Amino acid sequence: MNAVDVVASAFVLGIILVSLLSNVSVLICFLYNPEIRKQVPGLFTLNLTFCNLLQCVSNMPLTLAGLVTTGHPGGSGFCQLVGFLDTFLTTNAMLSMAALSIDRWVAVVFPLSYHSKIRHRDAVIALGYTWIHSLCFSTVATCRSWVGYNHLYASCTLCSASAKGGELQFVIFTVALHSLTFLLTLIVLCVTYLKVLKVARFHCKRIDVITMQTLVLLVDIHPSVRQKCLDEQRRRRLRATKKISTFIGTFVVCFTPYVVTRIVELFCPGPISPHWGVLTKCLAYSKAASDPFVYSLLRHQYRKTCSLLVNRILKRRPLNSSSNTSNVNTTSNLQAPVNKTVGQ
Repeated sequence: MNAVDVVASAFVLGIILVSLLSNVSVLICFLYNPEIRKQVPGLFTLNLTFCNLLQCVSNMPLTLAGLVTTGHPGGSGFCQLVGFLDTFLTTNAMLSMAALSIDRWVAVVFPLSYHSKIRHRDAVIALGYTWIHSLCFSTVATCRSWVGYNHLYASCTLCSASAKGGELQFVIFTVALHSLTFLLTLIVLCVTYLKVLKVARFHCKRIDVITMQTLVLLVDIHPSVRQKCLDEQRRRRLRATKKISTFIGTFVVCFTPYVVTRIVELFCPGPISPHWGVLTKCLAYSKAASDPFVYSLLRHQYRKTCSLLVNRILKRRPLNSSSNTSNVNTTSNLQAPVNKTVGQ
């Protein structure tokens, strides 16, 4: 192993550990909190978590083994199974992100009719489509023996070398796969989240107008308070932009190099550096580590659930409950002399 392979192996190992811990945390929060289970987006999040966990225990360890041994780990049948899972899980995860973006768009743009437009039945139908879509592409690739160990990516995945005699069909299949998964998901993410950003900015402008009118009326307000209000305005405007940039940016950064390399590999006969291929594959894997934070763990419900679970494991009382208990004790102590005086 050279220095680049050592760094790549350490990177993949770190991705595996972070992905396992974060996705298991999301799964525990989902099972522990009934409010999260009742929400429609919880089904899409659960499906995305399921795909990420399977990716952690199937494809990522095989890539790590390929980097360490610098060879083909496992037999042909095992590699076919892992290649099937690679296509299925990656496609399913992308479509789950598209479903989450559509759900958020409906929730923000149509808040009053959201519960009538997006129901659990609709979520199940959407998940059924993602599974059928993913199964069709992965099954076709496996039945045509288009999956195998690809040394460029050090993993069992779609392999042009396995498509001898059917190069044209393999090219059409690969272009269709990435067009109907990556490109379709990217378009959905951009359209829906930009609509969400537009609505968020409109609401921010309304709040800013009300805030400025209030500041004008309050002539005697302290300059520090006025400055805090103006700073909050700027933070409010940036908050929505940061969130939307995170949703779209992580998808583009993680998947675009891998997909572009796949397309270039089809139409450019020249050799591609294996180090670049492994790097693009690692970036695609890193999406499984970032998804729990982007879609779940940074939200208030999940943070609250994690805090409750940690306090329960450590057998500590939450700060709110201790403060409530002290307030109750203080109130009872104050009421005791009053009751005694009334009784006398």
